[in-house]
Amino acid sequence: MQSYKIFIISFTIVICLFCFTPCKAEFNSGDSLQKIPHRVPKVNANAKIDAVLDEPFWNEALVVHANIEVRPGENIPAPVKTEALIVYNDNHIYAGFRCYDPEPEKIRAHFTDRDDIWSDDWILILFDTFNDSRRTYDFCCNPFGIQADMIESTSGGGGSWDAIWESHGRITEEGYVVEMAIPFSSLGFQRSAADQIWGFDVVRSYPRNVRHHIGAFPRDRNNNCYMCQAEKFIGFAGAKPGKDIEFDPTLSALSSSEREDDIHTPMVRKEQNLDPGITARWGFTPNLTLGTTINPDFSQVEADVQQLDINRQFAIYYPEKRPFFLEGADYFQTRITAVYTRTLADPRMGIKISGKEGPHTIGFFSVQDEITNLLFPGSEGYDNESLAKRNTGTVLRYKRDIGKSSNLGLLITDREGNQYYNRLGGVDGILKFTQKDQISFQALKSSTKYPEITSKDFEQPVNEFKSSAMDIFYVHDTRNFNVYSIYRQINPGFRADMGFLSQAGYRYNETGGTLKWQRDPGSWFTWIEWYVSYDLRRDFYYRPLHKAYTSRVNYEGPFQSNIGLYGEYGRDCYEGREYRANFLIFWSSFVPAGFLEFYIQGRAGDQIDYSNNRPGKVLQFIPEIEFKYGLHLNILLAQTYEHLNVAPGRLYTANISRLRLVYQFNKRTFLRTILQYCVYDRNVNLYYDEESPKEKNLFTQILFSYKINPQTVLFLGYSDNHYGDHIDPLTQTNRTFFAKIGYAWRI
Repeated sequence: MQSYKIFIISFTIVICLFCFTPCKAEFNSGDSLQKIPHRVPKVNANAKIDAVLDEPFWNEALVVHANIEVRPGENIPAPVKTEALIVYNDNHIYAGFRCYDPEPEKIRAHFTDRDDIWSDDWILILFDTFNDSRRTYDFCCNPFGIQADMIESTSGGGGSWDAIWESHGRITEEGYVVEMAIPFSSLGFQRSAADQIWGFDVVRSYPRNVRHHIGAFPRDRNNNCYMCQAEKFIGFAGAKPGKDIEFDPTLSALSSSEREDDIHTPMVRKEQNLDPGITARWGFTPNLTLGTTINPDFSQVEADVQQLDINRQFAIYYPEKRPFFLEGADYFQTRITAVYTRTLADPRMGIKISGKEGPHTIGFFSVQDEITNLLFPGSEGYDNESLAKRNTGTVLRYKRDIGKSSNLGLLITDREGNQYYNRLGGVDGILKFTQKDQISFQALKSSTKYPEITSKDFEQPVNEFKSSAMDIFYVHDTRNFNVYSIYRQINPGFRADMGFLSQAGYRYNETGGTLKWQRDPGSWFTWIEWYVSYDLRRDFYYRPLHKAYTSRVNYEGPFQSNIGLYGEYGRDCYEGREYRANFLIFWSSFVPAGFLEFYIQGRAGDQIDYSNNRPGKVLQFIPEIEFKYGLHLNILLAQTYEHLNVAPGRLYTANISRLRLVYQFNKRTFLRTILQYCVYDRNVNLYYDEESPKEKNLFTQILFSYKINPQTVLFLGYSDNHYGDHIDPLTQTNRTFFAKIGYAWRI
């Protein structure tokens, strides 16, 4: 109960700060005075989003020219002409783009799913709606108007985000045209009845022999604050998000069967249900959003790409893709991953508040979860457990902007269950004290108690235990070089059960730097960087775990090629023994044509055999090819191969083969098939413990998707798994039929 009192008090204080801090549009910051803001006209009409731009008000629009190539060329004239037209009315910002191309037949454009447009030509507009150079809303389209959107945080973090907006695009004889309608309800912005000033940029990606990035203003690479250099809009007087109320009801159906004991038992029905659910969202201020959900659909419709889990020292990290957790996700990202929402495995209900008012940023959520997943980190490995026990996980995040681009933050997490809790609190910050110098830091303290039987089974303390963690990072970054230093200390008893922490009880130092060379298009290279560092990792008692000199060379050039080589020369310690740690990693990718992409990655050198505590030699290859046939069909073939040799001979060989076929009928509809086949071959005579000589797994998924927007969707799908070993052939072990229909109702 003490934990809940702390949360209630903290939450109340932060809400009061938000609601009662007077917020005015600050037009006189130093960066705003450097450029004259562009006036955005207000119109009393609505646009038909058809990429024609024939409404009369487009003649009154603000015209912004994106005419400066910023990469690979450094602030040189762009190879193509781009115009952005901007107006707004009471409800929307309208953006029209004329992207001229002297060879329109070479435009790269395909019908794809939302957020999967990055190998095409694309046009993007981004808004710094608070004019504070800290966070941008990015809206992007390919030439057919297929959308991608994201939130970028200049302090680190950001990424996936699903907003509801309209767009359309078409290819013309002069290039392509894109039209966007972005509702104010999809943005957070300043509280002001008067004019507001926003930072903005227009970015066009023009892929040919190299991928040209074209912007609206030159970039000073000796200034680590990108948006401090941005162009400015003025306008949006009295802009409001409207009622900003959204209801997203869903209906999910699932029928699954599996073999209960082993592959020789018959398939039995495990689950069959029809689940209604609803998620509601209310912007109760222009910048604060309240979300709540009851019996939501938290399923991972996009299956996780299988990763090799043989001979791995620490747990594998998978990215979050569930919509409820993606909104405002960047608020919770810190240097130590103390919030990792995939820890919440089977949520039944939740509430969430996120947003920004003036210099104050808040993120809060509380979710009831039916499963309690636990990681028990150590200095040389980890263990894990999944308890069929309900818990409530709560996170409070607060940040306060300091100066032009610095901030200080507070993070509190709490996870409570039967005879179990993990409570964590701490501070963090980013201090940018020059245009080139930045320090980031974080300090955390945790208090944990496990159920008694769990403590005994996993050799954890029986009673409550407390510990701490800290991280500090300094970087000096310029156009031609950077230097940095990191120190991290995770004490043995520190736990972050709402986060992802697979190693504890260590001290880590790293110091390094990078030299950078850039050339304009037409040179034999466009970008080369050379990086060196020294890493030292010790356990809590200063016994060495890892020490190495590292170096990396990366090359970019014609055919959008990227070639790299990374090497380590050092020593590792594991369970009292010291090993060589000398290895090389290489990677290469190139795009010889708009319909074809190649990628390969490999590793060779020393690798500890963690199962048997002895030295080994690893060889790994990961080739991948993506082929786009016409406008609609996408084929991806990928292979992961790895083998480990020890002194007596080959210990194991592992293979994962992956095939993905996607036929995109139009902007809204696709049919996708995924096949993943995994084979582990082991030499059981070289293992000290009993192992299966062969394991085979086959995963299949078929998905039909119809998507009007990120919440108005129809999914129909089927998936199954097959398992086999050295005795039994591949046999189906489970199968699932699923369907989901969702609808976004906005008021």
